[in-house]
Amino acid sequence: MKMKKGKVVMNNKWNKKNAIWMVVYAVIYAVFTVLVCVLGAIHPVMFVCYQITAGILLSGVAFYAFRRIQAPGCAAIFSLMIILLFVITGDAVPWHVIPVVVIGVLAEAVRFLCKYKWNGDVISTVIMSFSTFGYYGQIWFNRTYTYECAVEEMPEGYADTLMAVSPFWSLIAVLIAGVALSVAITAVTAKIFTN
Repeated sequence: MKMKKGKVVMNNKWNKKNAIWMVVYAVIYAVFTVLVCVLGAIHPVMFVCYQITAGILLSGVAFYAFRRIQAPGCAAIFSLMIILLFVITGDAVPWHVIPVVVIGVLAEAVRFLCKYKWNGDVISTVIMSFSTFGYYGQIWFNRTYTYECAVEEMPEGYADTLMAVSPFWSLIAVLIAGVALSVAITAVTAKIFTN
């Protein structure tokens, strides 16, 4: 595949080969999402930085898939894969699933409105890096629940440290860094795969 700003030299619509590739991309996206979650379990600071690691790990695969298949459905498939992960792990609750659906629809809308061109794919990649915001956003928007879950599920002291390292201003810092890193990873991905 050859990537150039604004155009891709390849068969970039849905066909059997691209459908198979999309399944591969979706599985990689799911594996990287699990890796982001695992990293968040290592230390509360890593959980607070969830969007940063998501921007780093998820952006390359999302952008590559978007450039390969310039047709509706890629973001929806990524979102369905995340919802499937939530079902498998028993976390398919509205607080997690609704944001995934909204983010998938938003990414699809941006790609459509931008006619599946470069800029729309970059913006949609950034949007998709937020696909599990409902999972980690609770740190700031549902603190009591987050604290109770951390006390129940994590090692002693994790919950108190999580609350200490996540003042509201840290949300802004994490979002800015996550967006910047998502754009940077998108640029690196484009550079690597451009002939």
